[in-house]
Amino acid sequence: MKPRIVVKIGTSTLTAGTSMISRGKIENIGRQILALRDQYDIILVSSGAVATAKQFINISGLKNNMVHSKQALSAIGQPKLLQIYAEVFGDFDLKVAQCLMTYKDFDNNESKTNTLNTVNELLTHGFIPIFNENDTVAVEELILGDNDKLSALVASLVKADKLIIASDIDGLFTKNPNLHEDAELIPVVTDLEEIKQFIEERENGLGTGGMTSKVSAAKICFDENIEVYLVNGSRTNFIQKSLDGQLKFTKFQPTV
Repeated sequence: MKPRIVVKIGTSTLTAGTSMISRGKIENIGRQILALRDQYDIILVSSGAVATAKQFINISGLKNNMVHSKQALSAIGQPKLLQIYAEVFGDFDLKVAQCLMTYKDFDNNESKTNTLNTVNELLTHGFIPIFNENDTVAVEELILGDNDKLSALVASLVKADKLIIASDIDGLFTKNPNLHEDAELIPVVTDLEEIKQFIEERENGLGTGGMTSKVSAAKICFDENIEVYLVNGSRTNFIQKSLDGQLKFTKFQPTV
């Protein structure tokens, strides 16, 4: 079996820092998967359903800062987001499959077994599983983590070798680089407790996941001895370059 990599694509990466889903960014992700698929099985965890819905329609009478409004937007945007993936990846003869989960599914052994069997079958037949939280019935991702936690749970479930979290920042810094010019990138993290002092959040208006949720995701992966790469998804070929060591990022490396 080929090594497995779970790649979490945040909303800020999918929109390339704008309010619109970037087909160019999805194309770049597809090109990288095409180049890497002989070496790795790649599984995506993709945010962006709400952003996709906002791009296509305007729901009148709903307040977008309320959870039930975001649930409606997610229900509208999720199939459209998968359609974009299917269209763009299809240009590279890459086939996609949708996997919608709730966090409760990971507490149920039967659900976990069924999901793992489905992923194995999809990969065997050359499909790329694309996970997202089922926001129509669950709201945790909409409030807390932009799928950071979900990506860690998926990585644990499928026994991934690595989780790559693509965000709008180069990694973990000694200070928030958006607020402090003297912030320094931390290249390797082996102790999650020691880095809590460096976390300084700032709302960027794009996704819901900050550094706290990413460190929490790393904790889940540490328990399963899975490496986590926190990389800047705006960089071209960020998956390949992080694997080849050609990109500055933070590696969360569990110690055995």
